[in-house]
Amino acid sequence: MSRLDRFAAACLLTCIAAASLLTPSASAEDEPVSLRILAINDFHGNLKPPSSGIRIADPADPTRTSVVPAGGAEHMASLVKLLSDGQPNTIFVAAGDLIGASPLLSAMFHDEPTIESMSQMGLALSAVGNHEFDEGKDELLRMQNGGCHPTDGCRGPQPFTGATFHYLAASTFLKGTDKTVFPPYEIRTFEDIPVAFIGLTLKGTAGIISPASSAGLDFRNEAESINALIPELKAKGVQAIVVLIHEGGWPSGGMNECPGLSGPIVDIVKDLDSAVDIVISGHTHQAYVCTIDKRLVTSGDKFGTLVTTIDVKLDRTTRDVISATATNMVVDTALPKDAAQTALIASYETLAAPLANQPAGVITQPLSRLPNASGESALGDVIADAQLAATSAAAKGGAVIAMTNPGGIRTDLARRDDGAVSYADVFASQPFRNQLMTLTLSGADIKAALEQQWLDPARPRILQISRGFTYAFDAKQPAGARIDAASMMLDGKRIDPTASYRVTLNNYLALGGDGFTAFKSGRDPVIGPYDDEALFAYLKTNSPLSPPPRDRIVNKAQ
Repeated sequence: MSRLDRFAAACLLTCIAAASLLTPSASAEDEPVSLRILAINDFHGNLKPPSSGIRIADPADPTRTSVVPAGGAEHMASLVKLLSDGQPNTIFVAAGDLIGASPLLSAMFHDEPTIESMSQMGLALSAVGNHEFDEGKDELLRMQNGGCHPTDGCRGPQPFTGATFHYLAASTFLKGTDKTVFPPYEIRTFEDIPVAFIGLTLKGTAGIISPASSAGLDFRNEAESINALIPELKAKGVQAIVVLIHEGGWPSGGMNECPGLSGPIVDIVKDLDSAVDIVISGHTHQAYVCTIDKRLVTSGDKFGTLVTTIDVKLDRTTRDVISATATNMVVDTALPKDAAQTALIASYETLAAPLANQPAGVITQPLSRLPNASGESALGDVIADAQLAATSAAAKGGAVIAMTNPGGIRTDLARRDDGAVSYADVFASQPFRNQLMTLTLSGADIKAALEQQWLDPARPRILQISRGFTYAFDAKQPAGARIDAASMMLDGKRIDPTASYRVTLNNYLALGGDGFTAFKSGRDPVIGPYDDEALFAYLKTNSPLSPPPRDRIVNKAQ
């Protein structure tokens, strides 16, 4: 089925649904109230369609998958309107990470364009996600309330007035208080039936944002935070409850299936009070439609490639949910572009173009962020090499090793026909703009940090390392013994646990981000450039650049 055919089919389905609502009924007052919830998650400022598209089942052969172009605010706005047309009751919501780790077009303006885009699109409510806190509580409050950035001032094409949608934060408290940063829930009424939407982020948020960003905040248990609100909601006459949660799982099937779902969301849902009817999840960048503990649980991929359509029936007497079904719908780039979104994006592109279009260099092949069996990626190797090159001179830190966290690498460096890479491409792969720091660590400190890659054995975070540094690991060994100390080599010479080494990290890792607390032992810091600047300079100096061999880390189990 072509993209235009899929668009036509979506239109037909919507028209059929609308026609059914107009069919007269002799007992309309006894019929359930229909509510359509449209949901997204993990948009991450992708105002333009992401280069990665979305991988879906091939309609001609369900055993195969293919990547199709998808996403972009212009197309999403059109799909949201299409799915809302003819529906008497519709609400558009999100499960967090609308902003943060964004492409340059949004990040250059501190994600103000994304907030404006979502507001213009009619978003009503959003849970906070971990990335909403990337720049700290005060900056997130500015996203809600508006005003100029405290350092960069007003840089957009118009004054920033803040979000028209409301952030919800049921589990994020001001430390030492019982006051949440944003309201924990909001009640919306549809034909006199109240429906509560509870919004929250994952309990582990503090461990995946910088310590400075989490200062003064307390991220509490997800299920306990939700369950504590149920008596209050029932006292207000609410029976229908929807949770927007920035935590998720990993399925093994297609985008509208749920075989073998694993991950934190499974236990969270099982721990919820039976009054909770629907759970809209996110964080893991996966797509699924599940039933867990007799509740509908959904997630809509990432970067705006899907809109989850949830059709709910509400009983007029009990005012509770009778049924709920969901379908993830592709934001097809064959959909027409919404004119208002086009104008908004164009106004920011004009301001961003002088920086975004600066040439960085040429690559001979795509540089992928996908790891091999040892956890090593081609782009990760290049980024680590770039950071070493930026800090190896004695006056710039004297680094002999560089390491970077895989979570900070957000997208591949794709190769265009001419191989050219722009600053916007570089920034998309390194959007956090972390500053580099070169520290002195002992060989024992380095091994301790490498051991911390398995704080979560099911989801290890394998650090990307610079050329010249090599080691082997065995993940089957017990904690603290997974790194083969004898295999840790620098330029062919064994790492001495008592010797000192100058190591470059980004400031997030240097402060213990992602649980790498061993790096906090570092001393004699020298501040370097930002990570995106290091990669940009490295591409300029080393073009044309080819992917290096991924042979720095050895997985002994392979």
